[in-house]
Amino acid sequence: MEDKKTDIYNYGKELFSSKGFKDTNVADITKKAGVSVGTFYNYYSSKEKLFMDIFIDENVKLKKNMMSSVNIEDTPLDFIKGFLSMNIAGMKSNPILKEWYNHDVFNKIEKLFRQENGNDSVSFIYGNSLEMVTKWQAEGKMRSDLSSELIMTIFAALVNIDTHKEEVGLQHFPQVLDLITEFVIKGLMDTVE
Repeated sequence: MEDKKTDIYNYGKELFSSKGFKDTNVADITKKAGVSVGTFYNYYSSKEKLFMDIFIDENVKLKKNMMSSVNIEDTPLDFIKGFLSMNIAGMKSNPILKEWYNHDVFNKIEKLFRQENGNDSVSFIYGNSLEMVTKWQAEGKMRSDLSSELIMTIFAALVNIDTHKEEVGLQHFPQVLDLITEFVIKGLMDTVE
């Protein structure tokens, strides 16, 4: 039984990667996996649910790779800029994760991501980063008049700006994101008397 679920997952991932979320349907997946449509629904309630399982797994892989690649000795500014850059590059280079930026499907994906508590799957980043922020605060590298939790929320806001790049303007978005990040992090690094 698990072999069928694994086949559905793997062929779904293959088709979502090559055709995209919108142009892949359950019949395509079941045909490739050699199972009936009814069998598909024994394991997944919808195409969206299968996609989200794959998306979450791919996102976890990306974030784990990022956490192992960052230099914890960097300044807060270099660390955050590097982290944001790796996240954007990783999302754009992975055909599954890239769908997050596809406006034709973003609202549906984002809604399901929230319903599935997708952020919980990468909560390890929050814990590790929270420790780093607390360390930076203790070393005087980051403001201590703000809670580390508030600073982490500000970091999350920086990450989420990327989902609004079209509204910001594609022509200048990379530079705008870089400048906003610099302004915010430098503001968080300023000590308050």
